[in-house]
Amino acid sequence: MSHNGVTNTRQMMVVISTVDEWSSLKSLLQGSREDKRHQFTFSSLGSNQVCDLTVDGRSISLHYAEFKQDMTEEGIRQAIDGSFKSCRDGIITFLLLIQGGDYTKQDKRMIEILQAHFGAEALKYLVILSLEDGNVVEMLDDALLELITTCNGRYCRVTSSAASDKLGALFEMVDYTLTENSVTGYTETMLAEAKKRNTEDTAMKMLKQKVQEAEEKVQAFKQLVHQREERRAKEMEELKAKHAEERQKEAAERKKYETKRESLEEAVISHKAMLQHQMNVHDDDETKKMSVVLLGLSGSGKSSALNLILERAGNQYPVNVSSHEPPQPTLACERKEVFAAGRRLILVDTPELWDEDEVENLELVKDCLALSLPGPHVFLLVLQVGRFTQGECEMLWHLQKIFGQELAEHTIVLFVRFDDNQHRSQRINDYVAGAHATLQDLIRKCGSRYYELNVAKSQNALSYPQVKDLLSGINKLAASHGGRSYSMRFTVQELQERKKVIEEGNEGEVNYLLRDA
Repeated sequence: MSHNGVTNTRQMMVVISTVDEWSSLKSLLQGSREDKRHQFTFSSLGSNQVCDLTVDGRSISLHYAEFKQDMTEEGIRQAIDGSFKSCRDGIITFLLLIQGGDYTKQDKRMIEILQAHFGAEALKYLVILSLEDGNVVEMLDDALLELITTCNGRYCRVTSSAASDKLGALFEMVDYTLTENSVTGYTETMLAEAKKRNTEDTAMKMLKQKVQEAEEKVQAFKQLVHQREERRAKEMEELKAKHAEERQKEAAERKKYETKRESLEEAVISHKAMLQHQMNVHDDDETKKMSVVLLGLSGSGKSSALNLILERAGNQYPVNVSSHEPPQPTLACERKEVFAAGRRLILVDTPELWDEDEVENLELVKDCLALSLPGPHVFLLVLQVGRFTQGECEMLWHLQKIFGQELAEHTIVLFVRFDDNQHRSQRINDYVAGAHATLQDLIRKCGSRYYELNVAKSQNALSYPQVKDLLSGINKLAASHGGRSYSMRFTVQELQERKKVIEEGNEGEVNYLLRDA
């Protein structure tokens, strides 16, 4: 066994890209030759090009067959198939190269051909690598976001200025892919099954075509019969029309009266429906809101966790991660929102709610509860991995004094990791198993509910499944309480008035983010 449980069999990747993107990768590597942390060699294997890449002692062999702009679908399929056959002695995954986050029509066409020939199973072993030394798109388009979602967030960026660091993330992605699916990678057995399904689908299409042709002949005969029946019916209608014309005059006055009566009834019904909608719209909106309050000591990572949840829940991938400034200390309660999974998620960031003399700050407590309306539904108790102080030992006791003993039943422990190492650090389950007894007791009081978020810049891509799991846990906890909010020590009217005062004081500021998930 080797890194992260992946077997030490040689790892190989079938590269899917145009000639320009492959050339960009070669130029990027050659431009960073002075970086001793990675080495590379380019060679030829038949009609294929091979790049043997080593980063920090770990190696991957990239196999590429030239993709020309005017290649037919069959030509692209044969090129991918040739690269796959040249990788028979190793664990095989697939690598899509794109330029500057731009998912072109040609890239999409190659992925469609890959899926058609190798089957949907191939996308389980696909990693996307964006080469970003030139122009970079501001926002990823919907088609690329959909592909990233299908690949469970396996998306990396690499530049010549930090090639070793970013290529290290690519190695992490390959390990994550094999651990998540199968350490054997994509196999010839999978390809044989995909070809068998394609053959069966082709036979089924031919059979359906013959059935459709037979149905069209039957439909043509039915249409002929129908035309003859329509002609006879028309003749009968002409005879009836003469008789009906006399009765129409008699019914004209009666119809005017009925029309007026129906119009009045419709107006009444429409007015009632409008009133009912106005009465129910507030309740409907409220039922679609989920309110989560983040609690913890200063420096625990509440703001970093909140910002990461907003980005991932809103399908955001910042173009330049390194430009993010560290969040400033939270001095007042802040409310932010994101639209995800068909409901509005409200996140409330808080400072410490008590002073050095262990006296609660009543104004901050009111602000926290007011901004969480119509909640709070769930509390996130934020702790930093590797730090558990005396203050954090006593934190749950302070919070239960403020919010009540039932707080723990509505709480999830969220561990925030700032570890910036490229190699995978200690798993959270192992960290909790070896933690101090006081920390283990705190987690146990919170129903043994805990999750992890890695906010380190180098681990940006791996945060996608972490946020996905956390949101699932939040929904489960809220559902276990029937979707009801936590019982508060202040009246709803008092908190609504408090919220109004806060919003008027923040007039003109944008404090929430709305995006379609």
